[in-house]
Amino acid sequence: MDKNIPRSENHARGRLEQLARDKGSSLAELSRLLGRNAAYLQQYVARGSPRHLDEPDLLKIAEFLGISPRVIRTRPSAAYAAETARDEADDYREVPRLLLDASAGPGTLGLQEIPYDSIRFSRRWLREMGLEGAELSAIRVEGDSMEPLLRSGDEIFVDRAKRGGEGVFVVRIGDALHVKQVRASAPGTIALISANEAYAPLELPREEVEVIGRVVWKGGRI
Repeated sequence: MDKNIPRSENHARGRLEQLARDKGSSLAELSRLLGRNAAYLQQYVARGSPRHLDEPDLLKIAEFLGISPRVIRTRPSAAYAAETARDEADDYREVPRLLLDASAGPGTLGLQEIPYDSIRFSRRWLREMGLEGAELSAIRVEGDSMEPLLRSGDEIFVDRAKRGGEGVFVVRIGDALHVKQVRASAPGTIALISANEAYAPLELPREEVEVIGRVVWKGGRI
């Protein structure tokens, strides 16, 4: 068997040889059944040449041996490949990366919220993180006011479905975006706290602050 060929393909070739033997036949006889020279299937099994059998040849061999073509198929059928692609797509979710920054500093002007990229995450991982049903967007942090919790260049997930309560949120003040800890304050006001003690807390009228969403995940370089 060719070591450069995937193990699953070599296994399928090995099964073909064994099934022919069990049938009391040989690879040479099967080759002649296909109208090929006697060494055709021997080269296919031993050297992987050709890499895959043509579908008509595969079906003819399977019928002769009384087996399903799947047992000896090395190349997925079109239907199988399409089904596999659908299953793979269903197992993953793409989180859009938005072309804007959330400032952990003086404030960054938000650009148009248009995805320019995306990050793929498995739905299983999202479930484990409690994020499967979240309305997620990924944006980048700029500045140092949230250090050491968030560092400049970190990527954060913002759940736009969560805009109430306390926690770390992305907020808009005027045209500028900020990422801050939101805490309860006096009625009609909102308190924005930086993790970096070098930055003084802000207390603003509630109507001046638009809460974009809660920060629910972060990632960044070490």
